[in-house]
Amino acid sequence: MNSAVLNTIAVTGFSVAFFHAAIPTHWLPFVLVSRARGWSRTKTLGVTLLAGLGHVAVTSLLGLAIAWFGFQLDAKIGAAFPWVIGGGLGAIGLYYFWRQWRGAGICHHAVPGGQHQADEHCGEEKEHSHWHEELEESPLVSERKSDWAVIGGLFLMLTLSPCEGFLPVYLSGVQFGWHGFIVLSVILAAGALLGMLLFTWLTLVGLEKFEVKTLERYESALLGLLFTALGVLIILLER
Repeated sequence: MNSAVLNTIAVTGFSVAFFHAAIPTHWLPFVLVSRARGWSRTKTLGVTLLAGLGHVAVTSLLGLAIAWFGFQLDAKIGAAFPWVIGGGLGAIGLYYFWRQWRGAGICHHAVPGGQHQADEHCGEEKEHSHWHEELEESPLVSERKSDWAVIGGLFLMLTLSPCEGFLPVYLSGVQFGWHGFIVLSVILAAGALLGMLLFTWLTLVGLEKFEVKTLERYESALLGLLFTALGVLIILLER
């Protein structure tokens, strides 16, 4: 086992999970719903953690399927596997660069009941967020809804939208077998949950002006850079 390769994949995976979780769709709805319903900070962070666990669990299940596919591929092509994986990650990186060039962001997690529709041009929404308007139209802030119903809605919002940016990381760790899968799943959980809880807490304590719009705007470029660099490093380190 090449520990340098695994360490590189681990660092890349944590970066992908953390920065993806820093996008407002992963924490801002919890803050806005919390304020609308008068939740305490502790309860808000607890709901965020619960939804984050669902988000991580579904992503890990998809990663399990990808890992199984990778194991079969590794058994068939042997020594050529790092080149195939490195080339595949490079292609994924170019795809994200292409998305950034087109102005298409990675937008998802619409508020249940809201009217905002994610599309390929959502990355162009640079100056104004529609979350407040969505929540005004959503049953999540309705006084007629119980807290459990609202929590369920927030949980489904994230659980049904897995972290697609992390899935290529699972494929890159296939050569390390089930050990690699477990390590990457732990890293996914650590990065995603830390990011969600950190930015939720920062906003709850009054740092509303903590700007992440630039990160959100250039998320595709960041993922493109990470996957391209990871693909190149896998090829070079395996040699």
